[in-house]
Parts: sequence; C-alpha cells; structure tokens
Amino acid sequence: MMKILRIGFFHRVCVCVCVPASIMEQCACVERELEKVLHRFVMYGHQSEERLDELLRSVCEIRAQLVAFAGVQDADLSVLSQNMTQCCKNIKETVQMLASRHKDIHGSVSKVGKAIDRNFDAEISAVVAETVWDTAERQKYLSESIVEHLYRQGMLSVAEDLCQESGVVIDMSMKQPFLELNRILEALRMQDLRPALEWAVSNRQRLLELNSSLEFKLHRLYFISLLSGGIGNQMEALQYARHFQPFASQHQRDIQILMGSLVYLRHGIENSPYRSLLETNQWAEICNIFTRDACALLGLSVESPLSVSFASGCMALPVLMNIKQVIEQRQCSGVWTHKDELPIEIDLGKKCWYHSVFACPILRQQTSESNPPMKLICGHVISRDALNKLTNAGKLKCPYCPMEQNPSHAKQIYF
Repeated sequence: MMKILRIGFFHRVCVCVCVPASIMEQCACVERELEKVLHRFVMYGHQSEERLDELLRSVCEIRAQLVAFAGVQDADLSVLSQNMTQCCKNIKETVQMLASRHKDIHGSVSKVGKAIDRNFDAEISAVVAETVWDTAERQKYLSESIVEHLYRQGMLSVAEDLCQESGVVIDMSMKQPFLELNRILEALRMQDLRPALEWAVSNRQRLLELNSSLEFKLHRLYFISLLSGGIGNQMEALQYARHFQPFASQHQRDIQILMGSLVYLRHGIENSPYRSLLETNQWAEICNIFTRDACALLGLSVESPLSVSFASGCMALPVLMNIKQVIEQRQCSGVWTHKDELPIEIDLGKKCWYHSVFACPILRQQTSESNPPMKLICGHVISRDALNKLTNAGKLKCPYCPMEQNPSHAKQIYF
C-alpha cells in the first residue's frame, strides 16, 4: 500500500503553509524515489505495448497462414508448425520478462515507503504534551486559528464549513475586514487598482501615521498602466499626474522619473531608458505592501499565526526527535521530564523573533508567566523568584548598585 504524507489536515481542511528548508529536503528525497517509480512504470508500459504488439502481429500472420492452408490438400505444414512453435516460445518469454520487470517495480514501490519512514518519523508523541488539546477551550482556540488562517487566504467557503462542523462562532466584525481585504487583493491580482485606491484614500490619515507609501505606489502603478497604453493615453496620463501632488516632498525623485518617461511615449516605453517601469513583478510587490499595511491597520500580524506556528514546529521537531533518540540511547530519560519546556535552545531564525527572552542574571534561569521579570527602582531587572530570595525583613538591596529599596515597588515588565 502506498504511504501518503499529509502535511496539514483538519476537518477536511488542508492548510497551506511555508515549509522550512529541512522539511523540503526530506520531501525532495521521497520525491526522488517516487520519480524513479513513475519512470519505471512509464518505461514498463511502453515496453509492454511494443512486445504485445509484436506478438499480436505474429499471431495474426499465423492465423492468415492457417486460413491459406485450410483449402489446400497435402500442404506442407512443417513451416507453419515451426512458426507456431516459435510464436509460443516468444509468448512464454514475453510473459516471463514482463512478470520479472513487474516484480522489480514492486521493489521500487517499497523503496518509496522506506524513504518516507527514513525521512519522516511517524511517532512524535514522545515530544508532544499529551494534554495539549485535552480541553474544549483549547480545541476552540485551534479551530479559531484555522478559521482565521482560511479567511486570510481568501478561502471563505471552507472557513464557513469549518465553523459549522466545529461549532465555532466567528463574529461578523472579525470576518468583515478579511472579506474586504481579500476582495481588494483579488482585484489587484486581476490588475484592477480602483478598489485598493479607494481603500487607501479612505484610510489616508492612518496610513500616513504608519509612514506608509501604499497610496503613492498605487497611483504610480496606475500611471504606469496608462503609459503602457501608448501615445493614446498621453493626455489622460498628464491629467492623472495631479494625484502625485500630495506626495511631491517625499517621492520627488520617483515623480521626476515618471514624468520624464512621457518624452518616450510616442516611441514606446519598452524601447526607452524607462523600460524598467514596465516590470511585471510590481503587481506582486503591491499585493505584499497592501497586505502588510492593511494588517497593520487591523492590528494583525502580516503572516498568519497558524503558518508561523506550523513553520516553527517543522524546524523544531527534527531537533527534538534527535534529542529524544539520544536520551533513549544513553538511558537518561529523567533529563527531560516536562514536555512543556524545551530541553535545549532551538534557533528558529530572525524571521521568528518577536520579542527577546529574559534570563535572570541572579538565578540563571529563563523567566516565565509564573516567574516574570521584575524591574527595580534603580532600573535593574531580575526575576520574581530572585526578588523573593533577595528580600530580607521587607527590604531589598540590589545586587548591582547596590541600592536599598522596598521590594513592593518593583514592577512587572513582561507577561
């Protein structure tokens, strides 16, 4: 039986995420084995058709000879007998050859399964907390995360189906921004700038507060689309250039380039020094800029939290599986007793850095929700456990200043 690798599936919903390089390498190994099997299947099919066609022609020739000899008395059948013997021999050899090669293909198919087993560990429960989804509240959070991801991806009908099947109720106020965002993105993919321009103009003040250049780049792209229409759009392009006036101080150089391109409009921008204005990657860039700024205005991260969590897990899981294997080999299972804590530090790359992690300089341990960092009056920061241990008779002396102070004046600065 062929083994099928499913990367993410929940309630008939397949979640598309960015897969890290290590997982991609493992998938590539399996894919190479699969390509070998497919190649052998194709070659086997071609060879089988050729040999069977040859046998069919031989049988047809012998049949024609039998018909020819049927009306002849005292005919010499020795030649026909030899032909029939040779044909039977060819049929037997062909059947044996096809069976042998078919058996070889079975070996290649089994190698695909072994490649999956070698590159992917099916049993990951040893590094996962057993109670991570044991409550209805946590399952609700998971369903909400998947629904939000689907809304971000524009898969609105799938999100609605998931809500019905999982019982998750999503407020319309949460749903509406994603509906509008996907409507505008779909228009941008169709190279229709009007919905995005209307949105940018209506949110101009908030975009300026973010120091965003979205509105200017939308006007710029619309102006370029007029330039690509040739000399017939010259007057319309000149009139549309008035939209650049509010952005003259911030984007003076870009505006000068756009206006200079009008000189070459008669001969075609694609044949001028301004041909770079017609690059097609600008549409993908404007989609990314719009998504980033729209999410910022909505108070959302640019990337889906589910995608980030999944990608982080894909990077961390192989390391944790290796640690588990080492612990089992050295028979020191008591080293890692709490699955909600990582036994080692795993570097997920700067892309997954959202805030720094504070380690107490006194106790040399990482802070947590139950042991948050505390800021002293003098400005030094230690963990709450260290604060309690250094407190003596209601007073605290900072181990760095040392300034004597009241521990109740310390402020929690995280969590």
